[in-house]
Amino acid sequence: MTEHDDALYLAHIDEAATRIERSAARRGRDALTTDEDLRDATIYRLQTLAESTQRLSPQLKASHPEIPWDDIAGFRNRAVHGYLGVNLDIVWDIVERDLPALARVARVELALSKAREGRGHDLGDDLSLGL
Repeated sequence: MTEHDDALYLAHIDEAATRIERSAARRGRDALTTDEDLRDATIYRLQTLAESTQRLSPQLKASHPEIPWDDIAGFRNRAVHGYLGVNLDIVWDIVERDLPALARVARVELALSKAREGRGHDLGDDLSLGL
């Protein structure tokens, strides 16, 4: 797995998290319960986001032990294979409590990746940054 692959999956995580933040998180827990389309979209986005986390490199995951990678995989498996038994309380906890931390990691890692890509193009820029 390359850094490029990580960037692809991190971008997907960021995009899915942003969409969940704009929809479910903004509308609230009651809307998640009462709006079927919102509920389905949120669960689907969490599934695909979780799938992308499983494709991240072991090195990237190891650098962020604060993220419960195994729990994310477990949720994905439950949502995909036990979709009739998905607990909305758990989904809401993920949206409210867990998703922001994962989104921050994705955004920070994407910014670092972009900064690394920019290096070497102009040595003067690196020197001015003290690198």
